[in-house]
Amino acid sequence: MQRRGGLPAAIAELAGRIVRPWQDSDPAAVSRAVLDKLSHQLGVDARRASRRDWLAAVSLAVRDEAIDRWHESQRETVASGGKEVCYLSLEFLIGRILRDAAGNLGLVRKIEGSLKELGLGSIEDLAELEPDPALGNGGLGRLAACYMESMASVGIPAWGYGIRYDHGLFRQKIVDGKQVEEPETWLEGGNPWEIERLDAVFSIGFGGDTDATKPGRWQPAESVEAVAYDVPVVGWRKRRVNTLRLWRARPDHPIRLDQFNHGDIIGAQYDQARAESINKVLYPSDSTPVGQELRLRQEYFFTGAALQDLLARHVARYNDVRILADKVSIQLNDTHPAIAVAELMRLLMDVHGLSEAEAWPITRATISYTNHTLLPEALETWPVHLMQTLLPRHMEIIYSLDARITADAQARVGVTDPQFAGRVAIVDRHGDWRVRMGNLAFAGSHKINGVSQLHTDLMKESVFRDLDRLYPGRIVNKTNGVTPRRWLLGVNPDLSNLIRETIGKDVLDDLTRIDRLKPFADDAAFRQKFAAIKRAGKVHLAALIKDRLGVETDPAALFDVQIKRIHEYKRQLLNLLQTVALYHAIKDNPGADWVPRVKIFAGKAAPSYHAAKQCIRLINDVAATINSDASLRGLLKVAFIPNYNVSLAETIVPAADLSEQISTAGMEASGTGNMKLALNGALTIGTLDGANVEIREHVGDSDIVIFGKTAAEVSALRAGGHEPRANIERSASLKRALDAIAAGAFSNADRDRYHGLIDGLYQHDWFMVTADFDAYAAAQADVDKRWADAAGWQRSAILNTAGVGWFSSDRSVREYAKDIWNVPTN
Repeated sequence: MQRRGGLPAAIAELAGRIVRPWQDSDPAAVSRAVLDKLSHQLGVDARRASRRDWLAAVSLAVRDEAIDRWHESQRETVASGGKEVCYLSLEFLIGRILRDAAGNLGLVRKIEGSLKELGLGSIEDLAELEPDPALGNGGLGRLAACYMESMASVGIPAWGYGIRYDHGLFRQKIVDGKQVEEPETWLEGGNPWEIERLDAVFSIGFGGDTDATKPGRWQPAESVEAVAYDVPVVGWRKRRVNTLRLWRARPDHPIRLDQFNHGDIIGAQYDQARAESINKVLYPSDSTPVGQELRLRQEYFFTGAALQDLLARHVARYNDVRILADKVSIQLNDTHPAIAVAELMRLLMDVHGLSEAEAWPITRATISYTNHTLLPEALETWPVHLMQTLLPRHMEIIYSLDARITADAQARVGVTDPQFAGRVAIVDRHGDWRVRMGNLAFAGSHKINGVSQLHTDLMKESVFRDLDRLYPGRIVNKTNGVTPRRWLLGVNPDLSNLIRETIGKDVLDDLTRIDRLKPFADDAAFRQKFAAIKRAGKVHLAALIKDRLGVETDPAALFDVQIKRIHEYKRQLLNLLQTVALYHAIKDNPGADWVPRVKIFAGKAAPSYHAAKQCIRLINDVAATINSDASLRGLLKVAFIPNYNVSLAETIVPAADLSEQISTAGMEASGTGNMKLALNGALTIGTLDGANVEIREHVGDSDIVIFGKTAAEVSALRAGGHEPRANIERSASLKRALDAIAAGAFSNADRDRYHGLIDGLYQHDWFMVTADFDAYAAAQADVDKRWADAAGWQRSAILNTAGVGWFSSDRSVREYAKDIWNVPTN
């Protein structure tokens, strides 16, 4: 049989004749494709279809176009023999897909024409029905999503690997001011974007023992199957379509029929329940031994499946694992997939027959590691006894690697510093022996990167100081970025259109070109158009707040926004205490010329994080008091919007006037919300922390509001004896705010409700709320002065948008490609 391009000629000819409605300019062709999906794939009669049925049909029709380019991208990679990036992340906060995919495929106008013909409204109306995939928590997961889109946009062949969570992070409700967690049921209506791959199923083992005399050495006591679900990731102008491969766990045996037939109905399904628990929720609480085990099972499950998958693909193409590092680059997104170091060693040795001496340099040359935080709780450690029980073969390998590292340390530094080897060791032998996953990731990687210049510098001075001394040159900086397709074009199409009309359509091909907007900051007509777009965004957000909270807000007020995970180091409490102080000041002098403000909060607290959940409750208690106080005449409103996710951020970001980036200096690795908000014309108020430092460099000192202690000053205060009580006594407005909260002014006279929170500020205040309060209050007073000068504010807002083009994730991944992955970009 004649073959063409690896296919039988007849198949190739038929494949070339597949109807592709998107190539037809007639909206009716697209409508026919949508109706075909509705009728024949979904089995729904158009006369009885719900709007969610139409959403699924449109999504499937768009997916078809993505799949065509998907196949082409994969064929191009195979034909070129090029290197692929495999990005391992426990989170991918991808957000709604329809609008993003349609925009990058260039199909929005055709879809709008079809929807009009079908009487279904706009693509925006339909997209509002799409659930947010509950695959992440915050910045870490959203960054992974931005990087996947940017890799496709700049031509990097890439696979993202994660878990297909049934519920992901919880759905947040506020009941009596308190956070209540409910399951996030994003998959209940199905997911039209995913394709189940029953040809990509891998066995993942747990427990058991090891025996060097038996094949494979490790004999697991339990195994589950990892089943792949693929989601196409479409790059800008469909330059590439890459793959996000998510794993679902299923048991080897779905039911024990003998037990079932003997009446043990529940016990017969135990294996299924145990396996499926792996992908039920994101971040199960690790406050119990059972929770710790489940978290480690999750991390090994998706990492092991990813490595088996990429090795199978590599061997099928090249049949030589020794050239793995030439063809594959594995990026570990934080310490969650750090077990990949031991797992790759295991696969190379136990499955592919290499010696440890051969496998170790291949592993190091293939893997690289991104560190996202200097917080101790995020640098995971696992009890040795848990690792030994759950992953005995990996523990053997870790001990062997640990011996290599400590031998290096003793040879290079140990003579002059006898404690050095213990500090760089993978296994911490003090007290309850633990495996340091950050040290494992560092030792097993050829490059380790921070995510802002300050964070990278602090890594070298703090958590990885000794490892940097042992292996100099491995740490590099790669400052984070965000994709402009979603965070400008997608969330703010009116602003995107204004920018393109003003400085050219090529700005979304290279966001650094947005700096050509700077001269227009002095153009009164342009400022007026820019301000009108911001006003429209605020009207939209005000309507959302009214609908969800019943709170009236004035779009003419200053919208002051803090949207991020609730954590003590992010200091929502600092913002709130200043809000209480402002409330007192307005009450004291109601006739003064106050700037109307709307304080907007959104974010989730980890279910077991008591202090963060107390902060949420206090925000809502303060909001209830302030919003019901008619004497304020609407000058101050507070809104906590529940269930923060990508879609909510897409409404808030275009409406923000002021971006709160007020973390304790030295504790925020980078931040990406700061970039999204500045790109959409919000001024930043913040500390010199994370990427704020670099944003100031790009925006300029006069168009950002910086306050507070620096990272070095925070470190010195902690070392020298911080005295929060003295800070409180020196600040009359802070003391009054704390006294009011302690007295129950915002909690129906319940003096005990916030006793622990207030006491913590007086006793230790690790996060420097009291140390920075007065400086923050002064910075907010400066914001009021700036807001009073409307033209000056608009000028600064435009210069923020024009100044942050460097913070594109396209730039970030190009730097990874050049300095870490060694792959070309277009």
